[in-house]
Amino acid sequence: MNIKPLADRVLVKPVAAEEKTAAGIIIPDTAKEKPLKGQVLAIGNGTKDEEMVVKVGDTVLYGKYAGTELELDGDKYLIMRQSDILAVIG
Repeated sequence: MNIKPLADRVLVKPVAAEEKTAAGIIIPDTAKEKPLKGQVLAIGNGTKDEEMVVKVGDTVLYGKYAGTELELDGDKYLIMRQSDILAVIG
């Protein structure tokens, strides 16, 4: 894969949703919520008004409807603006 986001955009690989609850109940695919956490795989260079704060390898939280979904080689990714990221986990 060779995707280079432009400007203030970030490429994120969503973390898989939990398959079981704490009580051991298996959650079917149709009932799973869209994951809101992912790992940054690539970042753009930023803009003159906004420097890039996130780094490649950061684990981030983002809004439920943030970014644009894309699929490449069978894997799903999100590309979003840095401003759509709510927090860096670390």
